[in-house]
Amino acid sequence: MIISNEILENQKKFFESGKSRDINFIQRKLKQLKNSILKNEEVIYSALYKDLKKSKFEAYISEIGILLSEIDLVIKNIHKWSKPKKIRSSMLNFPSNDFIISEPYGCTLVIAPWNYPFQLAVSPIVSAIASGNTVVLKPSEITNYTGKIIKKLLSDIFEENHLKVILGGIPETTQLLNLRWDYIFFTGSVEVGKIIAKAASKHLTPCTLELGGKNPCIVDSTANLKLSAKRLVWGKFLNAGQTCIAPDFILAHESIKSKLIDLLITEIKNAYGMNPEISKSYPRIVNSNNFERLKAILKGEIVLYGGKTNSDDNYFAPTLIDSPNVNSKLMQKEIFGPILPILSFKNLNDIDKIIKTLEKPLALYIFSTNKNFYNSVIKKYSFGGGAINDTMIQFGNSRLPFGGVGESGIGAYHGKYSYETFTHKKSISIKSNWLDIPIRYAPYDGKLNLLKKVFKLLK
Repeated sequence: MIISNEILENQKKFFESGKSRDINFIQRKLKQLKNSILKNEEVIYSALYKDLKKSKFEAYISEIGILLSEIDLVIKNIHKWSKPKKIRSSMLNFPSNDFIISEPYGCTLVIAPWNYPFQLAVSPIVSAIASGNTVVLKPSEITNYTGKIIKKLLSDIFEENHLKVILGGIPETTQLLNLRWDYIFFTGSVEVGKIIAKAASKHLTPCTLELGGKNPCIVDSTANLKLSAKRLVWGKFLNAGQTCIAPDFILAHESIKSKLIDLLITEIKNAYGMNPEISKSYPRIVNSNNFERLKAILKGEIVLYGGKTNSDDNYFAPTLIDSPNVNSKLMQKEIFGPILPILSFKNLNDIDKIIKTLEKPLALYIFSTNKNFYNSVIKKYSFGGGAINDTMIQFGNSRLPFGGVGESGIGAYHGKYSYETFTHKKSISIKSNWLDIPIRYAPYDGKLNLLKKVFKLLK
């Protein structure tokens, strides 16, 4: 498919018409989107099953339900969020009235990933539309069935000059990145994120990059091990580990490591049975490339449990690995699959030696009842977000910003933070004419001491 600049020009015309910024129009479109998702729920389930073999429960909790809640939140609050915010004026500008106006960027590009192909495609476009922008959405070509459903649903609701879905692969993405957008929102890998950032830098286009990283999970000797194991298994093997905020490896205190491993094995069996391959609750690796990548990084490692694979349908069993070398392939990059390495530590120095060798992660998890311990870890390390005594739950609270730091991402979204992401904050001061203090005007001779006194009053 050849992508011309005409697509962008048509969206510019729509944006300049002012229609995309009409709050009533936005609310009406988002209500139509919500109704369409509800009406086509079974169709969405079917597409997600074909792409990733997701169960309906997993599809609802991680794709549909969380998205419907986000749409409801936006519809309810968009009037309030879009109002100019009155700010206390400065003595330096007295007398004046000061405001912050949230202004849409204009024409935005959203590039979505394959791991949660419905939610992570539609959620950013809800935010972009709510903020008054136009959108071109590029779903992942890897999850082809879901991409086609997204295109059908959105095309039935939105004019293509307002929101256009473009299917395709790397050539189409490359062509889109050659156009001059007002904002780019990308979710995906660090490697591709760097390509996006480089393309955006050509025109100094602002962008949000939601990436990933090696998310540590620290389990100390005070943790409730049975409950920790259950929550770890849920967080790691949801979507077969293909989650950017899944625990990437465990650092367990040496005194409880053996017991934790036994409990993890028990919880895997409780969740997926003795043979996860026949479990209706266990998904598959998205394609053969990722399947082979995971097999390659597993070579030479000590498998404590799992390790079974089936290339016929990209089945990769929940797998526990014992004490991999920190320089191994398994520990150098984000795993993004159902392999969970388990290392041990004696003290904070041991933790530090491992975490400090890695890039800043998107998430960090701590299982502990020692408040001093987990507070010290939170303060010591830089990471996108995290949880204490659970995994991934920070993503489910729309009042918390979601985003990375360093190589794990730039910018944040969710709830009101999504509206903030897709709008520029325009500062306005309205100066009154009834008083004009002459100190700021030249000539300046003899005014310096008076100026210093004025600045002292501003403290």
